[in-house]
Amino acid sequence: MNLSKSKIIGLIALLAVVAIVGGAFVWRQAQPKPAAPVEKVSVTGYLGGEKIGLFDDAKFKELAAEQGLNVDYRKAGSLAMMDADANGMDYLFPSSRAAVEYGKAKGVKATQSDIVFNSPIVLYTHKAVAEGLVSGGLITKDDSGAYHMDMAKAVDAMVNSKTWADVGYAAGYGQFRIDSTDPVQSNSGNEYAALIATVLNGGQPATTESVARDGETIKAIFAKSGWMETSSEDSFNQFLTLGVGSKPMMVGYESQLLDLAVNQPDAFKQIKDDVVIVYPTPTVWSTHTLMALDDKGVKLLDLLKSQKVQKLAWERHGFRAANFAGTDPIKRFGVPGTLDQIPAVSELPNNDAMQQLITALQGVQPQQ
Repeated sequence: MNLSKSKIIGLIALLAVVAIVGGAFVWRQAQPKPAAPVEKVSVTGYLGGEKIGLFDDAKFKELAAEQGLNVDYRKAGSLAMMDADANGMDYLFPSSRAAVEYGKAKGVKATQSDIVFNSPIVLYTHKAVAEGLVSGGLITKDDSGAYHMDMAKAVDAMVNSKTWADVGYAAGYGQFRIDSTDPVQSNSGNEYAALIATVLNGGQPATTESVARDGETIKAIFAKSGWMETSSEDSFNQFLTLGVGSKPMMVGYESQLLDLAVNQPDAFKQIKDDVVIVYPTPTVWSTHTLMALDDKGVKLLDLLKSQKVQKLAWERHGFRAANFAGTDPIKRFGVPGTLDQIPAVSELPNNDAMQQLITALQGVQPQQ
């Protein structure tokens, strides 16, 4: 049978179509079936305000979803969460081991707990204040441009009711003070109280005996601060908003300014030439500890300790890793006056002394 040229071309085209369709079918059949969607489990608990940026980070939510977790939270101070209703909660995420021990004394029972991140306690102030205190001798500035506060001199100035002018900042109003969060509700204020108690004990970690001796002095120092926030993040935001006239200096976490530099670059640009970090000499480490209250909390703990979350927490939120090692130097944040290594660190007092310190500071009243 003779086929015309047009019929031959048509037959070839038909065979080509059949081959393509058949090949596509075979290819689809050969592909691995897509994995079944991971069923998500909701996890909720109490979270310190300084870590909200991490938990709200889209990348963190993505990493959590890969592990089948939908992570939620309620904001609470590190000590306040130990007294809060834990019904329906899967975890507590305070900012120190001291808070964990406080919780244990209150009957809080964790299925598992571990340190997840570390942050040194620092002071935040304004450049004019820092330079004034350099001239007054409370602060020194090293060759790298980092500021260091002599805490023994600072505590002595507060005990003796020195004014801002007395310590070198002539434009300051009233007595020299370092504002903090409420030491009986929030970790940064609590660790600042422990640091004061240690300084008053000659640089040795405070004891129950030294707290009994120095309790009224410590209360008087906190009374200079007036109103104290219960969240470190709220306190930091107030510091940035109210300015040098209202809050010349405050206690916070190193991670807070690093987080701001990465996640709010426009805001950081506005304050970069004014707000500075001052490293207390000595300071204390804040050990952010996840307390898993059930199996879902344990899954969250595993997620937080994973390499991907540790890397994210450092690079985007300024939390030093649990093993005190970052993925790269701190200069990555572009924040002036920061340190890779913290040179002078004091141990926190033992749990009995910390408990007594909290009791001593209950109901501290601002000076009128």
